[in-house]
Amino acid sequence: MGYLKVHLVTQKVKQHAPPTLSYVAFCELGKITSTGSSQTHGQTFVVMSLMAPAAERKLTGLVAATFTPLTTQGEINLKEIGRYIDYLTEKQGVNNIFVNGTTGESMSFSVAERKILAEEWCQKAKGKMDQVIVHVGCMNLKDSQELVMIFTHCHCNDLFTSRYCSYQMFLHEVALAAPTLPFYYYHIPAVTGVNVLASDVLEGIEELIPSFSGVKFSGVDLMDLGQCVSYSQPRWSVLYGVDEQLLAALALGAHGAVGSTYNYMGCHVNELISAFDKGDIVQARRIQFKMQELLSYAQKRGFDVGVNKQLMIELSGLNLGPPRLPVMPCPHEQCLCIAQKYHSIFPEC
Repeated sequence: MGYLKVHLVTQKVKQHAPPTLSYVAFCELGKITSTGSSQTHGQTFVVMSLMAPAAERKLTGLVAATFTPLTTQGEINLKEIGRYIDYLTEKQGVNNIFVNGTTGESMSFSVAERKILAEEWCQKAKGKMDQVIVHVGCMNLKDSQELVMIFTHCHCNDLFTSRYCSYQMFLHEVALAAPTLPFYYYHIPAVTGVNVLASDVLEGIEELIPSFSGVKFSGVDLMDLGQCVSYSQPRWSVLYGVDEQLLAALALGAHGAVGSTYNYMGCHVNELISAFDKGDIVQARRIQFKMQELLSYAQKRGFDVGVNKQLMIELSGLNLGPPRLPVMPCPHEQCLCIAQKYHSIFPEC
């Protein structure tokens, strides 16, 4: 069976300007194996934005893929979302978030819960965040459509998409549902199991989908990434999703990055980007190597969503609660040693 993912993004507008809501959809190819057979399907992401006209904007900078706050009983904890946003903007200098995604354990929540979470993130982010991307993907089309329906009162003028071989017409049909929205291709082969070149997906896509606007590249093939940047049109955005290789992506021309570690390393990664922009490659490399040292240490000790969430709690002091089953809670001792490693590497923000 196939599955659909949709994301929503909120951006700030100029002071006194009336809000203009728009959507951006991300599509990716997915691979699901059933009874020994493999099939590929499209995944769609939609974004709601409070932003200027499409021609004037471009997704750039750091985007933190957030964790979902829960109570000790495993229920959603809306009260912590405001504090979470303040922590990111004030402590980490991160002004863009990606909520209800993989890091946020989206598939462990009901449609009703995800509606509530999406509305609360967007509401609390108003006037504080530049962009809020809300993942509304589900294991079936109807549930995704139900989630998207809560934003149908908004004006639409942005989208994201992709295509490959026989999936061109499928993705074309997705784009036709909101032809004025910018479309982006979401390339994440380690999750989808579809090992096609993103650059092949991009080739000629603007002719099939005029609203195509870029790619979120969460793969490790830097030659493929480079070809995406090389082919990228002036209004497109190429966003990178492998935190430990960000500097290489910036050197190849990536316009921004989306990742879970930016929740607690955002201030340091902003310094990396600033150093790179100033031409101080030695300093940028120094910070990237520190990120790699921490992540390598964590991965050797097991670094899944549960561990990552507990690390965020330890480093931020936020009350995010445990993960929801089937993700297992992280033993405190395991997280504590990773947190200590973090403090031995990075200074206080």
